[in-house]
Amino acid sequence: MAIILFFLIISTVIIIIYRSTFRRRYNLPPGSLGLPFIGETLQLISAYKTDNPEPFIDKRMNRYGSIFTTHIFGEPTVFSADPETNRFILMNEGKLFECSYPGSISNLLDHLLLDIDRLIRLNLDSWSDRVLLMEEAKKITFELTVKQLMSFDPGEWSESLRKEYVLVIEGFFTLPLPILSSTYRRAIKARTKVAEALTLIVRQRRKESVTGEKKNDMLGALLASGDHFSDEQIVDFMLALLVAGYETTSTIMTFAVKFLTENPLALAQLKEEHDQIIAKKSCRDEPLEWTDYKSMAFTQCVVNETLRMANIIGGIFRRAMTDINIKGYTIPKGWKVFASFRAVHLNPDHFKDARTFNPWRWQRKSEATSPANVYTPFGGGPRLCPGYELARVVLSVFLHRFVTRYSWSPAEEDKLVFFPTTRTQKRYPVIVKPRVEPKSCN
Repeated sequence: MAIILFFLIISTVIIIIYRSTFRRRYNLPPGSLGLPFIGETLQLISAYKTDNPEPFIDKRMNRYGSIFTTHIFGEPTVFSADPETNRFILMNEGKLFECSYPGSISNLLDHLLLDIDRLIRLNLDSWSDRVLLMEEAKKITFELTVKQLMSFDPGEWSESLRKEYVLVIEGFFTLPLPILSSTYRRAIKARTKVAEALTLIVRQRRKESVTGEKKNDMLGALLASGDHFSDEQIVDFMLALLVAGYETTSTIMTFAVKFLTENPLALAQLKEEHDQIIAKKSCRDEPLEWTDYKSMAFTQCVVNETLRMANIIGGIFRRAMTDINIKGYTIPKGWKVFASFRAVHLNPDHFKDARTFNPWRWQRKSEATSPANVYTPFGGGPRLCPGYELARVVLSVFLHRFVTRYSWSPAEEDKLVFFPTTRTQKRYPVIVKPRVEPKSCN
């Protein structure tokens, strides 16, 4: 024990001396690297367990400004809440920065709209009178993603896959040390199970493609590319898409309902817009068409404002590929940077009353034409989220079916939390009651 303590003390002294020398060598942004080894990771985790979207960043912005240095998840990191710097990071990926994390569209979407509408209706029709909205939204988005990726309809297989995915996602923002973190160990095991299940599907589909049997989905497109992608590459790609669909769109669905519940005027205007669409249909379940989606003007304002206030991807991590000088500071080669989108979205210098849910702001020309570096809910640069328009369609269809099918009220008081992922603390339990609607198509 004494030997271990001795080495810890020596290591700590060496780290302190190294940090001091390093800071003199580089003109680093102001900030603190925190304690040796763990840095400010514990402060980050504890801060995001509050209902303030950006407590960790807010505190350091007030002290150091919009660009500051910290040390999280085992690595020195430069945080940016500066829109110009964020855009610089996004536009220079592959040149100065590399991706690094802890551990015709209308024609296509018109085709997908029928599947999206059908699966959302099937899910909503199966609800009891009390549901955990966040869990139901996750089921919807996961089933939609599995359908578009592999042509699987909802069933036992997709549900068992989803349960393993929950474990994978829980391990994203834990210390990547299996010895210290049981959550991380479970996540590694779950990822292996998911990868094995997807590998079996890929191999089966390869055999089918040889005999000429093809399916019009993402996996089919990847397999049609010949030998360009290995089974392992395809599985990794599918893993990434499933994670993206599961966490992001489903959480925005829940937040949109929560924000609307707390803003009756916005909810009333949204209901009016969607009731008008239903009134033009011969029956309640008549499928939505692309023209219906394009007519949802106020819905797009609600989606924009929800994305602004509760951006699920609070920002992006990148690693400096060389020493980079920006805004008078130096980011050393090998250091991580974090471009915070949410901090920009919640800055009153960019949006008036930035922490107030106000979908009408998007009817004003100033917000509707915000510079690309100020409003970035889907990222930007070479890695602009390729599914951004699809996500908007899913959100809009969900809101349409939800507000025209149900009236609802919160079953319990719930609040937002922002670590390790953005969510509501109790998964937003609601009491739902069917509305009086036009006759069913049956």
